[in-house]
Amino acid sequence: MTGVDLEIDVVGLKCPLPVLKLKKRIEPLNPGAVVQLTTSDPTTLKDVPHFCDLAGHELLRSEHKGSAFVFWIRLAN
Repeated sequence: MTGVDLEIDVVGLKCPLPVLKLKKRIEPLNPGAVVQLTTSDPTTLKDVPHFCDLAGHELLRSEHKGSAFVFWIRLAN
């Protein structure tokens, strides 16, 4: 996906660290920014969409690439 404002790679980290790192890293970004998050923890398949719902972010897409899970998120306005 083009137009990604920030790529976050948390491969190797286990729950709850991927979502905590995501939350911390997106704080300085402007509303509407697009973030690509790459993880390896299968629990993020549930945790990332839940975090997006709670925070009002839009989960644009997710993919399973090999042993990684990739999420594209548009930050809430």
